[in-house]
Amino acid sequence: MVSIQELMSGATGADARLMQGFATRASGFRPSPVRDVFEVSMRPGIISLAGGNPDLELLPLDRLGQMASEIIAKEGLEVLQYGSGAGLEELAELVCGFMESEGSRPKLDEIQMTAGSQMGLDLVTKLFTDPGDVVLAEGPTYTGALGVFEGYEVEVQQVEMDEQGLVPGQVEERIKQLAAEGKKVKFLYTIPNFQNPTGVTLADDRRAELVRVCRENDVLVVEDNPYGQLGFDGERHRSLHSYDPDAVIYLGSFSKVFSPGVRVGWMVAPPRVRKFLQIAGEAVTICPSVLSQRLVLGFMSEGMWEPHTRKTSTLYQERCEAVLNACEQHMPEGTQWTVPEGGFFTWLTLPEGGAADAEKALPRAIDAGVVFVPGTAFYDDAAAHRAGNPPAVPSGARNLRLAFSSVSPEKLSEGVERLAKVL
Repeated sequence: MVSIQELMSGATGADARLMQGFATRASGFRPSPVRDVFEVSMRPGIISLAGGNPDLELLPLDRLGQMASEIIAKEGLEVLQYGSGAGLEELAELVCGFMESEGSRPKLDEIQMTAGSQMGLDLVTKLFTDPGDVVLAEGPTYTGALGVFEGYEVEVQQVEMDEQGLVPGQVEERIKQLAAEGKKVKFLYTIPNFQNPTGVTLADDRRAELVRVCRENDVLVVEDNPYGQLGFDGERHRSLHSYDPDAVIYLGSFSKVFSPGVRVGWMVAPPRVRKFLQIAGEAVTICPSVLSQRLVLGFMSEGMWEPHTRKTSTLYQERCEAVLNACEQHMPEGTQWTVPEGGFFTWLTLPEGGAADAEKALPRAIDAGVVFVPGTAFYDDAAAHRAGNPPAVPSGARNLRLAFSSVSPEKLSEGVERLAKVL
């Protein structure tokens, strides 16, 4: 993976002249490690355990194609035009009803439609943080979030999880420690359900306590929930937002259950804050795609959402079991892995004291016909380096993320076996 710093230092001619004018924040942007191996995963014979993609083969493509044609034929003058910066009201109304299954009861003026939940995370960070502010995140966390935070020159402090997610007491301890250092924590970013990259779910009995800790310490919670509908048992965990809607901003997405290609997500925030988020969003996209929102609306209003969710969750459970069984059969002794209850990922920890290094193993794994994402991609050691206390070994060096959502059980088993031989 080529870093931004390497791109900048290697520039010559016109590129170098232009890059000399870059803002300081440009050095903070990080290339996506998943995108970085995307082309590799397309090579013949490669089994990709890297990309967290939904399997779209279960979508009713014939009906969706017919629906798209009908929408353009009947509503083309509206759906191909600019729309409201807040998004399509009819879709926002369905979102309000949908969120009741997670215990939340948002009002219409609290819903902001976005071009995917990634846009929502960008808007929250832009609106709430100044350079040098601190954001807390799980350790490890979604690499796309780290890219957003670094791009806005925010200091990322990560709090390690256990098998039940974040420990509220440890979060509070870190907040107080940072306050004693004169640092302001602006928000906690968390993926409570089937987390990316670990697959871990925050225990139900910790949720209210985590929200309370953040509220009492004046720290906003940003709840990112793209996988929450994909529990293998069909149950949905109560959202953090439902415990204190004034202290939690919720990010939702249609990418993982319906389609990432339509780029539709939503945010839930108190009405005045939501209006600021809308204004910030209009400065970037003017408005979310009306056509994409209308297609999602049709998918949901025709009753396809719940049946499709159940089918895909069953499929992902079978694939998850294939990966876990293959790990049990083939992985080196002492290797550990998480046991997800939903979502797309499991997280491997290589034996302590061994020679295995996930990042160094990646080129050899590619030669063996399998690709994954090394654990270092999900950590940010920059704050430790700035403080003059860098870790002796990069965080996540003994870890790797395996994605099982878009590969058949047979290929998953073969891919894990190939990887195990390399390790």
